[in-house]
This record gives sequence, structure tokens and C-alpha cells, in this order.
Amino acid sequence: MSENGALPRLGKVLTVDTMNPNVKKVDYAVRGPIVQRAVQIEKELKEGVKKPFEEVIKANIGDAHAMGQQPITFFRQVMALCTYPQLLDDNKFPEDTKSRARRILQSCGGNSIGAYTTSQGIDCVRHDVANYIQRRDGGIPSDPDNIYLTTGASDGIVTILKLLTAGEGRTRTGVMISIPQYPLYSASIAELGAVQVNYYLNEEKCWSLDISELQRSLQAAREHCIPRVLCIINPGNPTGQVQSRQCIEDVIKFAAKENLFLMADEVYQDNVYAEGCEFHSFKKVLFEMGPEYSSKVELASFHSTSKCYMGECGFRGGYMEVINMDPEVKAQLTKLVSVRLCPPAPGQALMDLVVNSPQPGEPSYQTFIKDDHPSSNRQAQDFAQQTEGIPSEIHPAVFLTQFSSTNYSPSTTTY
Repeated sequence: MSENGALPRLGKVLTVDTMNPNVKKVDYAVRGPIVQRAVQIEKELKEGVKKPFEEVIKANIGDAHAMGQQPITFFRQVMALCTYPQLLDDNKFPEDTKSRARRILQSCGGNSIGAYTTSQGIDCVRHDVANYIQRRDGGIPSDPDNIYLTTGASDGIVTILKLLTAGEGRTRTGVMISIPQYPLYSASIAELGAVQVNYYLNEEKCWSLDISELQRSLQAAREHCIPRVLCIINPGNPTGQVQSRQCIEDVIKFAAKENLFLMADEVYQDNVYAEGCEFHSFKKVLFEMGPEYSSKVELASFHSTSKCYMGECGFRGGYMEVINMDPEVKAQLTKLVSVRLCPPAPGQALMDLVVNSPQPGEPSYQTFIKDDHPSSNRQAQDFAQQTEGIPSEIHPAVFLTQFSSTNYSPSTTTY
């Protein structure tokens, strides 16, 4: 305080020069300046500003409901019951929606979806996720204790990257990511101060993954960092390719040989439509390869309520399953997720419905089937027919190719 009693004039504590330098390195094109400009144009249109067009179509993010996809009736009915339990006495709701809602609510504190849950997620939901994975993977066991419910798949991916990031200078963690990629990866790597290690998908072969390219990328990266993790997006985002079982097996062998932690982003696993294509989970292939690999390779795989036929992005539901994680590290993982208390309970509830959907004989089954895959298949087939015969290159930055799954195709590809 000065002699006349006035506080000294000091500069701001937080400025662009004093802030975390890693934050300034973050670049997230999905919500970047182009999107901000699109929002501004939308506002101008609403204000009556004349343009040579009447609407803005946003193709930057996979937000199915924003683009007009209708929600699944069963999901929304159960969510309504969970949110307002008085509706459980309403005879307009099928009995299976009520039984699902009661089971979820009974697992919540005070029988309310507004209560905090355990940090790892609602117990009955984690068990249902484990049962779903076991069914999906042909009976290969899944342990609910290895399941962590997350705020969308993105939350789980960032959490695992936090565990893996260490070192300084040439000992910093290198994170191998595909190019083209989903910008979450490059943004998270920059924020955490890790090193982005690019490997390039083969555009001429429908964006396939070549082990020789992984090897080239790894060797080059070892000159300036320590690559510790290999990130795979399957089915691909934004490229839409679906990896064959042989390709996945080769990737697992590569990870085992080079001692890399595997991260498998599998949020588009239900979006496979091309004839002859089939989704294979990394966990299933890993265990089918036998104990030489299944007892050694460390794997975290991710799924979400935001994509596939659900498209429920706003609920922010997801899960990750960790395999062969060191018990002491797993304890640290549990501690880390507890810092944020818990994922949103409504997102956890919706995740339960995705992995525990209506079965034949239940009242909601026919409505669910009508709401579910047929429309998605028609849309995929329509897209394939509409793009057939279009030249592969229609603009220097836009390419059309034969996509095996549907997500952001056609895509603007950033290198």
C-alpha cells in the first residue's frame, strides 16, 4: 500500500504471457475458427441479413440429433422415468421401460439420478457393460472391475493419456496417432505436454494401416522422445475404414514387440455397413491370440453413447475397459477419476440402455427395432449409391472414397 493509502497499480496475474504455455499449443479444429464463423453467419441469417443461402449445415462434428436424427423411443422413455420417477405410475410407459428405470434408480443414492454415483460408475451399469462386452466378443470374459464409466469416450481417452504422460526433453512420452485423426488426440497431447508422433494411413488403399509405416514412425520418433502409446481409431474417424482381423492382429504383435500401450477408440463399432466388412474389437482379437499376447499387452478400449445408431451426444455417456493394467497404476487411475467425483449420472444410465437394450419378447422390442438399425442401413446404402461414380478428387482438400463405416464422410482431410 502506498503512503496515501491507495493500493499499488499491479498488472493482471493471469495473462497470455503468464498462462500455461501448453494451453496455447492446443488446436481443436472441431470447434475452431471456422465453426465460430459458421455460428456468426447463422446469427446473421436469423437477424435477416441477406445471404445467397438460407441455412448453414455444420459438418464439423458427428452430432446426429442436431442434423435431424430422431432419438430412440426406448432410451428416451427410460430416461424420462429416471428423471421424473412419478411417471412410473403412468400406464402409457411399457413395463420393460419401468423395470429398467427402477433397476437404475435403485442403484443410485436416495433412488435419485440426481445423486452422486461412485467414481468408477454405477455398479449395475458396469456389470451390464461387462456382460455386453462378453456377448459382443463371443464369450471372452469381462470383469466389471476393469470397467470405468466416463463422460463420453473423450474423457476416458484423456484420462489414460494423463497416466501415460511423463518425462522431460528427449524422455517425454511419445503418443502415436493416425493422420488423418480426430483432433481430440492432438489437442490432448499438446495440453499434457507429450509429443505427437504421426503415422500416416494409406489413402490409396482406402486409408488402411500399414505396419511398415508404424515402424517408420516409431523409429523416427525415438530420436527425440520415448514412444509409449499407440492410438488406433477403428472404425476410422474421419476416414471411415474398418480394420480387418489380420490388421488388428498385426498391430497387437507390433505393440507387444515394441512394448507400447494400446488405446483402441471403438466408438463407431455399430456403424459398419459395407459388404464383407466386420467389426473386430481389439480385446477379442487380443485374447484369441492366446496368452503370449493376452497376458502381456496393455490395452484400454473406449465406447460412447454419442455415435452409432444412438447419436445421444449431449448425455455424455461412455465407458472404457482396461486390460493388463498394473494394479498399482489401476489404483492411481481410480484415484484420478475420483477427483472429478463421477461422470454424469444420466449419461451412465443411457450407457446402460445401450448395452442392455430390449430383447425379443419384451414390450419395447418391436419399437426399438423399428427405431434402430434399418434407417441407419438405408442412409448408408443411399450415401454409397449417391457417391458411386463421383471422381475421387473433387477439391484439393476434399476426397471421396469407398467408406466401410459412416461417420464424417465425405471428409475434409487435414494433414
